[in-house]
Amino acid sequence: MLDYAESDAVTELRTQLRGLVNDLIPEGFLGAFTHDPADFELTQAFAHELGKRHLLVMAWPREYGGTGADTFAQTALREEMWAAHEPRGAQYMGLNWVGPVIMKHGTPEQKDRHLPPIAAGDVVWCQGFSEPEAGSDLPGLKTKATKVDGGWSISGQKVWTSYAGMAQSCFLLARTGSADSRKDGISVFLLNMDAPGIEVRPIAAMLGPHHLNEVYLTDVFVPDHEVLGEIDRGWDIVTEVLAFERIGIARYARCEKLLAAAPHALGSAWDDLPASLHERWARAQVRTRQARLLAYRLLDRARSSTPDPGDAALYRMAVTTLDQEVADLLMDVVGNAGLGTSDPHDVYAREVEDHWRYSQASTVASGTLEMNKQTIARSLVGR
Repeated sequence: MLDYAESDAVTELRTQLRGLVNDLIPEGFLGAFTHDPADFELTQAFAHELGKRHLLVMAWPREYGGTGADTFAQTALREEMWAAHEPRGAQYMGLNWVGPVIMKHGTPEQKDRHLPPIAAGDVVWCQGFSEPEAGSDLPGLKTKATKVDGGWSISGQKVWTSYAGMAQSCFLLARTGSADSRKDGISVFLLNMDAPGIEVRPIAAMLGPHHLNEVYLTDVFVPDHEVLGEIDRGWDIVTEVLAFERIGIARYARCEKLLAAAPHALGSAWDDLPASLHERWARAQVRTRQARLLAYRLLDRARSSTPDPGDAALYRMAVTTLDQEVADLLMDVVGNAGLGTSDPHDVYAREVEDHWRYSQASTVASGTLEMNKQTIARSLVGR
């Protein structure tokens, strides 16, 4: 049975992390993906500091830069970082699932080459999955990898690729088998984003600059030693990736922090809000705690095995719909102050507006609600 009580060690870790955020991250920080390059540079410096303290990948084995910490210590790190608008910047892909998947499926050389830079905060990874006609239907991807001397030549297009403009590496899916074989003809490539033949085109979006991109690949060469796992068997790895990805962000932590801060931020105006908003605020607090407990139960199960795709999809649905519920509530709470305010003194309204913008895409990223429901259904019937 899972004991939900937090250990003294995890409580001390939270205190340490909050101290680092307070000392190194300025008030009003809203993440790495802004028009100011200094924000991204700040997150890189913060990630390096965590790496030097062996706090970035605590739950990894010591030989890969971690400390062998308990899963719930790593969870506390995720919660504290997400609540503080992710001062690690664009690191979460490498930390949460690229590293663990390479650890499990990579060759010794791939582990030696890729894991230390992730643990040190030196590398940003992006994810080359979705395509214009293969988003929710990911097995329908058409990016093609053709065998050539010493490696593979890859051509195709990816879309909605987060961080592609700032990433050094890409976890790329390409078709190596027949287009009719779908899942059995896909392979995973660990791609250097500086390779010739790669073009990144930013996609303007309300999420902010640098977040979403199109990636065009024209005869991009990837050496054989950067194929992860078996050729044509990449879908087995993708299934694990999606499960790790869907539980890797503690979205409920930011919801919890913003909800708790509302009465103080509004001051006397809080008491003047309609009773209906107070009721919605209380219900949202309950739902946030439910999401946290669901996450803990799932993470406890994942200690001994890869997360079950159905469980991960259920959690993903719970936290992404929570994101939107809390965002809509808090925008009603702050009113006009949340409509694109640039007032540096109104930090809370800016946080709420940022959370609202980001939440609009949360039920699409990492699989739409409909695709997650399908995953749950397949898990229930054993398919």
